[in-house]
Amino acid sequence: MTLTPAQRQTTTWIALGAIAFLLVWLLGPVLTPFLIAAVLGYVLHPLVERLAARRVPRVLAVALVEVTAIVVALAVVLLIVPILSKQLPLLREQIPMLADRLNSGLSPWLANFGINVALDTGSIKAFVLKYLDANVDDSIATALSSALIGGSIVLSVLGNAFLVPVVLFYLLMDWLKLTHRMSELVPPRMRASVHGFVQECDSVLGQYLRGQLLVMLILAAYYSIALALFRFELAVPVGVFTGLAIFIPYIGFGLGLVLALISGVLQFSGWYGLIAVAVVYGFGQFIESLFLTPRLVGERIGMSALTVIFALLAFGHLFGFVGVLLALPVSAVLVVAVRRVRVAYVSSGLYLG
Repeated sequence: MTLTPAQRQTTTWIALGAIAFLLVWLLGPVLTPFLIAAVLGYVLHPLVERLAARRVPRVLAVALVEVTAIVVALAVVLLIVPILSKQLPLLREQIPMLADRLNSGLSPWLANFGINVALDTGSIKAFVLKYLDANVDDSIATALSSALIGGSIVLSVLGNAFLVPVVLFYLLMDWLKLTHRMSELVPPRMRASVHGFVQECDSVLGQYLRGQLLVMLILAAYYSIALALFRFELAVPVGVFTGLAIFIPYIGFGLGLVLALISGVLQFSGWYGLIAVAVVYGFGQFIESLFLTPRLVGERIGMSALTVIFALLAFGHLFGFVGVLLALPVSAVLVVAVRRVRVAYVSSGLYLG
């Protein structure tokens, strides 16, 4: 069977795509820091180019942008420190009391329905004293023991934490050269269409990032103000962390919710803290899911609210946590591709008959 030139060309592209996919699959652990650095480079390179356009030396521009990004990331992480440093001692003291209160109040109520449940408060107290002890030496020993048990995971995290900034620095330094070389790999007859596709994808992804940043800032302000109105002492750190962590769908909201629940239970007696957190976070999730993300992110990239929800569920099911992170940006690129396929189909002989 003799293939036509068009069929040979299609077969060649399919083979190249399969080889590229196989290489990515086999070298996944090695490519992880490079992929993370590439994503960060895509986000940060416009700032570098603006500084370079103002006659700032490129090395200095890259260093300033990368150091600023690292400082911002550390500041977000350190928002948890005042929460933990203030709440862990209270948590150690309050959990046994809460267990006794829950046992004395819940057990008789459940007994009315024929359910006999009793919390083992002795075991709970022993667990709390063991794992929430204020002794720093014991905490360090526990951490070192965990590091020995899961040494490969710790080394992987530390290795990526070192490699990503290094790779990001060189990527930002050579960003224009790398993109130019990649464009030269495209066959000349296809460069116009590929260049137009890449530009459209770049525009859509830029709109996605701006929309997501706006959602994060709005939610950070909302959670901080709402928790402050309910008299939470740690309203600002918990609220800002929750708003910024929304960038990680579901996981970020869950972490913020847990921190708020701990703060509410330890600061207030009774059900006030739990009810306040339920009201604040329930309404926050409502406005974020039904209004902010669909309108500020979904509409900016040409996706309806249903499409956004479907993309999050589908990518999360197929690729897990990483899929949830990549769902909307990858969907934005797919939206551009689908638009072009639709235009080609509508103008094709198959559609026109």
